[in-house]
Amino acid sequence: MNVPAFPRIQSTEEALRLQRELVPHLRLTPLNREVRRVAGLDVSFDDATSLCHAAVVIMEGDPPGVVEQVSATRPITFPYITGLLSFREIPALLACLEQIEREPDLLLCDGQGIAHPRGIGLASHLGLVLGKPSVGCAKTRLLGTFQEPSSGRGGTVPLLHQGREVGAVVRTRDRVKPLFVSPGHLVTIGDAVRLTLAWTTRYRLPEPCRLAHHLATAERLRSKSIQRSQP
Repeated sequence: MNVPAFPRIQSTEEALRLQRELVPHLRLTPLNREVRRVAGLDVSFDDATSLCHAAVVIMEGDPPGVVEQVSATRPITFPYITGLLSFREIPALLACLEQIEREPDLLLCDGQGIAHPRGIGLASHLGLVLGKPSVGCAKTRLLGTFQEPSSGRGGTVPLLHQGREVGAVVRTRDRVKPLFVSPGHLVTIGDAVRLTLAWTTRYRLPEPCRLAHHLATAERLRSKSIQRSQP
């Protein structure tokens, strides 16, 4: 997959400025085509070694199966700052995506879309960089208020921030903690909810994201084991 170069951001001020410049280019438009191939993306960090381990898992079919998975390890080049995680994660994710042969129809990110203080979380930023539809499926809330959704799978309520709907709180399994779902780029809130549920099976997270999480974690542990074994 052809991926663009990502700018090397040197400071918090530079990152904030770039976010403000990018937000007007986001498009929350209906996804009026079938999604057959989905990429789940995740990153695992090891601050002790200053390395990040990214993973992308591609799934397609009915029932869906894994058709491709790749990982990449890169130095951490940006500090952990709430609201600026895309600058910490995207370089390693792009290193993964440039390895894949099957281009996805949709990016499912373990992170935020527009449910973000400046309206551009990881899913939005990555979708904009790649020109791809993207959805943020976060395990925790970054901002917003909501009523508790019903306890059954599919229970969904709006996530509101300053009087505006920025996403949805979605119960993906009966009686488990909900996910905080928001559109990233080229999808609507309704699309984001529908696609999250469609690609979630037995577990809380959508299956492509869950498998990407396991792959990224496994790569981090493997790297740590190799370093420990070295004299």
